[in-house]
Amino acid sequence: MRKYFLLFILPLCLSCKKWLDIKPISEVSEDDLFAVDAGFKDAINGLYSRCTQEDLYGRELMGGLPDVLAQNYTIPVLDQVGYREASLFNYKNKRIIERKDNIWKGLYEVIANSNIILDQAAKRPDVLSAQLAGIVKGEALAMRAYCHFDALRLFAPSFATGATAKGIPYVTAFTKKAAPMLTVSQAMDSILNDLNTAKQLLKATDPIVLPGYKVGYPIKDSSSEDVGDIFLQQRRHRLNYYAVCGELARVYLYKNDKQNALLNALEVINANKFPWTKQEDFLNGDDEKKDRILYKELLFGFYMPNRSGSLNDQFRGTDVSSLVISGAEVQSIYEVAGVGGDDFRFKQWFTEESSSAGTYFQLDKYKRDGDANIHYQMGPAIRLSEIYYIAAECTFSQNPQKAWEYFNEVRLHRGIGPRGTDETNPDIFYQELIKEARKECYGEGQVFYMYKRLNRAIVGAAGKLIPASNAIFVLPLPDDEIVYGNR
Repeated sequence: MRKYFLLFILPLCLSCKKWLDIKPISEVSEDDLFAVDAGFKDAINGLYSRCTQEDLYGRELMGGLPDVLAQNYTIPVLDQVGYREASLFNYKNKRIIERKDNIWKGLYEVIANSNIILDQAAKRPDVLSAQLAGIVKGEALAMRAYCHFDALRLFAPSFATGATAKGIPYVTAFTKKAAPMLTVSQAMDSILNDLNTAKQLLKATDPIVLPGYKVGYPIKDSSSEDVGDIFLQQRRHRLNYYAVCGELARVYLYKNDKQNALLNALEVINANKFPWTKQEDFLNGDDEKKDRILYKELLFGFYMPNRSGSLNDQFRGTDVSSLVISGAEVQSIYEVAGVGGDDFRFKQWFTEESSSAGTYFQLDKYKRDGDANIHYQMGPAIRLSEIYYIAAECTFSQNPQKAWEYFNEVRLHRGIGPRGTDETNPDIFYQELIKEARKECYGEGQVFYMYKRLNRAIVGAAGKLIPASNAIFVLPLPDDEIVYGNR
């Protein structure tokens, strides 16, 4: 692992206007950086900044490779964006090897720098106040767990099919010594340990848990998110307390521990911190008042201002130069001819274009005209809707009717009528759940993990089923990891 580590990831300075306006500055020594609390703040902000680079959530893991594997796009033979072979699960292709290896490297760079922060916080207990120490340690632990979990979901068998199989290294210290390869089960236990520790730290220190903390739009609403210490603002742009609960629900479900998954999901739901998006905001014809990404429903997201090579760019182009989907396929996914005829997501997230090969649709979820929308540009990481899907899945075996109620709660806020609650067949339930999750998380890189966790066939073009298999669900480890890590 040592060969992938950076000494430290771009320390960032804080703007006097917003912590969001961070800009890279030259590297400074650890002794200087962590001598004051501002250095710890810069270092934590640096973790998020690194995550928004193109090899991670700024592009590749947010609508890139995982969504290609989930067959969410129509990739032509004359592919100019380099995903054709990935859509065919050809993991020996040079371009795909480069993509997946860069993902691995990037995730472990963030993990390495999380470890530096944790180490320095332990060595310098007098630098941070009690509240700041809890937040810094909590976010660093949560980020370490978050990145390990995504590495596990990509590069190891699922818990359902290979709990005792080779997983990933779980790195908890910045050292030259290679971390041992853990089994999938062992890695998940380490992830859960970090997340539960982070949860306890943040429960006592995170402003978002306070009764008076109000989530809102940055400009439109009277929100708690623009008040007080800059570092403590915009908690939904960070791994806050409820984001950690959401990630715990996600990880516990991956482990098939539905009891603990449900407990954490309900903690988010019952807190009522994240309101459903109003139709007037989602469908607003005025770009300055439009909310395309359902901003207030984000438990956690990556702030990523528009720039060349940004997240939105990969969806803007011709049918051979960007990630698009054919008209027939997108209308099938959103069931436009039936129940999805009034689906707000289809209406707001897709624009029809034409080429010599026929019509195709571009994804507009991340489209912005300048910086006009009522929210910052975000890459969704954990959504309120996913929490409802988790609650539904965890409830179904004991109370199908309640499960369908959780399921319908999302549909009702997307312009789709409720589905009947008397269906008790689990196969039908999971078929419907995957369909809805695919609509909701299109372009966000999550659906591939759902197919993998459930070990279910991927729905390809024209409804063709691609059988579940580790040959498609498990990306090969980088060669260097195998050689240098003595795996």
